[in-house]
Amino acid sequence: MIPAAHVSAAIEVLNDLERRRRPVAEALKDWGVSHRFAGSKDRAAIASLVFDALRKRASAAWVMGAETPRAIMLGALREARGLDAEAIAALCSGEGHAPAPLTEEERARLETATLDAAPDHVRGDYPEWLAERFAAAFGPRAAEEGAALSARAPVDLRVNLLKASREQALEKLAHLAPAPTPFSPIGLRIEAGRGRGPALPAETAYVKGLVEPQDEASQLAALLCAAAPGEQVLDLCAGGGGKTLALAAQMHNRGQIYAHDDDGRRLMPIHERLERAGARNVQLRAPRGKADVLADIEGRCDLVLIDAPCTGTGAWRRHPDAKWRLAPGALEMRLKEQAALLAQATRFVKPGGRLVYVTCSVLREENEDQIATFLAMHPNFTALSAAEMAERAGLPELARFASPHGSGIRLSPATSGADGFYIAVLKRILG
Repeated sequence: MIPAAHVSAAIEVLNDLERRRRPVAEALKDWGVSHRFAGSKDRAAIASLVFDALRKRASAAWVMGAETPRAIMLGALREARGLDAEAIAALCSGEGHAPAPLTEEERARLETATLDAAPDHVRGDYPEWLAERFAAAFGPRAAEEGAALSARAPVDLRVNLLKASREQALEKLAHLAPAPTPFSPIGLRIEAGRGRGPALPAETAYVKGLVEPQDEASQLAALLCAAAPGEQVLDLCAGGGGKTLALAAQMHNRGQIYAHDDDGRRLMPIHERLERAGARNVQLRAPRGKADVLADIEGRCDLVLIDAPCTGTGAWRRHPDAKWRLAPGALEMRLKEQAALLAQATRFVKPGGRLVYVTCSVLREENEDQIATFLAMHPNFTALSAAEMAERAGLPELARFASPHGSGIRLSPATSGADGFYIAVLKRILG
C-alpha cells in the first residue's frame, strides 16, 4: 500500500469509530480482517495515523472547520505530522486508493487556519464537557496539560529487583537504547517513535522477568507505598497485578501480599506474571460467591493499596480514543465506586497502618476532593504531607509534585514526563 492509501484506510477506520463508538483496537482489527491484502507494516502505518487523528481530534477539527472523519484526518496530518498543505494535497490525488482531492476550502484552511483564538479544550485536545474540570485542576495551564496528554507516550519499563539491577537491565536491552527514568530509581525509558514500540514479548529480558512494562508514574505510586519486607499488604484492586509485582520486589519476597479484585476475571493475567517475576510472597484472594475471602486479615494490614477504578484521564497518551468515549455518567459511577472502596479499605488497616489511594486521573473530583470527603468522615485517619510521603519512600525530590488542591502528590506529563497520576497516603491513628 502507498502512503495515500494508508490515509484513506485511516479515514475508513475513523468513520467506523464515529458510527459505532467502540474501542479503536476493535475497529483496527476488523479493518485488518476485511482487508487481508494489507501487510503488518501497512496495518501499523494505518494505526499510527488513526491514533494521531484521535490525539489531535479537537484541534484538527478546529483547523478544518468541520468534524467529519476526513476533516479530522486532514487536520491531524498538519497538527500531528507537521505536513504542509502541498504535502497533504499530494496524498489526496483521488487516484487509485488515495483520498479525493482537496477542495479549495480545505486547502485554504490548511494554509491559513490557526489555533490562536481556540478555547483551551481545543488547544489541549480534550472533550468540551471536561473544560471546567480541567480548569479547576490546572488553572491557566489547562491547554498545556491537555496537549501533553495528547502526545505519544514513551515505553517505560520497571526493573524487577528480584532478578536484576537497573544496570544489568540496561545492558540486556542496550539495542533498544533505553535510558534511566528521571525519578524512578528502578525505571527504564524507551522514547516513542513514529511506528510501533519494541516487541517486548520477544525480548529475553522480558521473558525471563527482568523487566515489566509500567509507566514511571505507576512505578512511583508503588514506591510511595513504602512497602517494607515482612509487612502484611492488601492490594484491594489488584487487577492484572502490576503494582502487586512492584510491591513484591520492594519487599524482597518477605512478608505477605494479598491480591484481591472484585472481578476475579481481572486477576487472570497475574498468575503468569507472578511466575515470570519470581514473586513468591503473593496470595491471590479471588471472589468466591458470597464468601468473605478477606475476613482473616481484618485489622491486620500494615498497608492497604487502592489502585482505584477511575476515568483514566491521566493515561490518555496511551489510550487516546478513551477520552472521546468518556461520558459524564462514567465519572459519576467512578466517584461512587471510589468512595465505596475507601470505606471498605478501612476494615483492613491496623492502627498505625497506611491506606494508599491511587488513580490515573487528573480530575480533582476523583483525587483531592475524594480524599477530603473521606477524611471528613473518618477522623481516625490522617493524610501524610507530600514531603512525608516522598521522604518515607526515599525519594525526597517528589515533594515538588505536592498537590496544590489538598493532600497527596499529583503527577502529569507536562510536569513530570509521566502519566497523570494521583497518590495519597493516609495513616490510621493509633488508639
